[in-house]
Amino acid sequence: MNLENRQSKSKAGAIARQFALASELPFIVVAGVVGGGGIGWMFDRWLHTKPWLMLVLGAVGFFAAVRDMLRRLDKHDRDAASKP
Repeated sequence: MNLENRQSKSKAGAIARQFALASELPFIVVAGVVGGGGIGWMFDRWLHTKPWLMLVLGAVGFFAAVRDMLRRLDKHDRDAASKP
């Protein structure tokens, strides 16, 4: 009975971790685009190069966010594979 209870708690914990990761990932992408675009917008205003730096740094922020998202997913997969 105790073993079944532990397995059910372990499964519930794994589902909660997956849900937390899935709800976190969209915010990472949005933050990357908004952060990069915002910095680019400030540089555009300072250097009078509208809208080029905003577009370039927004794209850099997007690719950095996707890279971070893939890194987190890979880490999550490795952690899940190491647990029995």
